[in-house]
Amino acid sequence: MNNHVFGFRPGNDDDDDRNDGQNNFGFFSFGPGMGGGNMGGGGLGDMLNQFGQMLSGMGSSMNSPDGQGAVNYALAERIARQQIGRVQPVPANQVTAVTDAVRLAELWLDDATELPISAGRVEAWNAETWLEQTLPVWKRMVTPVAERMNEAQLESLPEEARQMIGPMLQMMNQMSGMNFGMQLGNALGDLARQALTGSDFGLPVAPAGVTAVLPVHLQEMSKGLDVPGQEALVYLCVREAARQRLFKHVPWLVERLVSSVEEYAAGLVIDTSHIEEAARELNLESGDPAQIQDAMQRLQGMDLSPKISSRNAAAASRLETMLALVEGWVELVVTEAIGDRIPSTGAMNEAWRRRRATGGSAEQAFSKVVGIEFAAPKVAEAMELWRRVEVAVGVKRRDAVWDHPDFLPVASDLENSAEFIDGLLDEGGVEDFDPIAEIDALEKMLAEEAGKEDSSDDTDPGDDSGNDSPDAGDSDGDGNRRRNS
Repeated sequence: MNNHVFGFRPGNDDDDDRNDGQNNFGFFSFGPGMGGGNMGGGGLGDMLNQFGQMLSGMGSSMNSPDGQGAVNYALAERIARQQIGRVQPVPANQVTAVTDAVRLAELWLDDATELPISAGRVEAWNAETWLEQTLPVWKRMVTPVAERMNEAQLESLPEEARQMIGPMLQMMNQMSGMNFGMQLGNALGDLARQALTGSDFGLPVAPAGVTAVLPVHLQEMSKGLDVPGQEALVYLCVREAARQRLFKHVPWLVERLVSSVEEYAAGLVIDTSHIEEAARELNLESGDPAQIQDAMQRLQGMDLSPKISSRNAAAASRLETMLALVEGWVELVVTEAIGDRIPSTGAMNEAWRRRRATGGSAEQAFSKVVGIEFAAPKVAEAMELWRRVEVAVGVKRRDAVWDHPDFLPVASDLENSAEFIDGLLDEGGVEDFDPIAEIDALEKMLAEEAGKEDSSDDTDPGDDSGNDSPDAGDSDGDGNRRRNS
């Protein structure tokens, strides 16, 4: 089987030069930017070309609304479009094929999940449409990271340095915004040429209510797979339609994914202490030419990049777990919906897993575009958890777990699902399971307890009928005994 089926294609030599080098614009960077430094040019010509792109867009992009702020989005979009190049509109016959495949996918999904059809628009996109339609959500996720990176960079500087750069702060912010914009443009341009759907990797970047598929990319990427093109298209549409059911009927899910990014960004810190320590050890003030030369040679071998971390690292872990749960659920539902109908389902599942392993993964997309690093979501473990839940309590109960974020499995459940499943079994039968009613009952009980405590606090301490008498305390009802237990 071709390792690149459903995956990022290897590209030509020019692509490799562009993507495999290090960031040659580090002198503009006030943080790691998007892509972890992987968007810079691989050679002098490419470096000058990107620098020319950046300068050519300065005038118009600086003055536009999207050219202001922590990320120069006008420059990002300009570079992304240059990377995408000329693309043809999706042919009418492929638009029809996508529409028909999604309609069939929805019928088959009804047999595998309790979540109803998303009832949104079905669209066939090309790379340019993907960029236009997904950019608003990428902006929402990138902006807080970039803003916090700029703030953390300034906070890491000594007070004297901050005072010195004060007059240049606006210019430095603009240069930083350009740096972020350039790297973001490269990352989005690369993803736009590889995307297969509007919510690749479980990331809800397409507009709400849109089931989008990129059929031209599917044709290109499935050439090495010995599967009829129609089967590959239906498989892709079933995956995307299943995701859209989740995003539509689990209203808190999209916000929780995005808010996890925002929470992570709010805690970003930059540690430059190792750089300061290295500078002190170099002893450049000695004045000895030989010693200075030796110090400069040692300097070249040092890692002088700032160490980036977040006080809210748990948000990245939560994001990783949620992405695993989404994709694991999707993979199980897809397999159950079409496994007996399309013989090649197993082969296409394997191709999709290869895609995740060789470049088409959520964590790599986040690293490239948003600048957040986290481990690969444990999709296989999540799929197995959902399968065991279904065996234990049925499809209806399995899908009801999505009713509230507090009911979802946590990271430890992916490795050991027994305790999570035991908890579901202890809650009673499927027909009696009403998670929202349970939350309401819990909130009502807590409110009643709070009311009893308030009324106890208002009791006159001099009243002989109060709690001073042990007998009165015993006959005061169960409230005091519950509080004292």
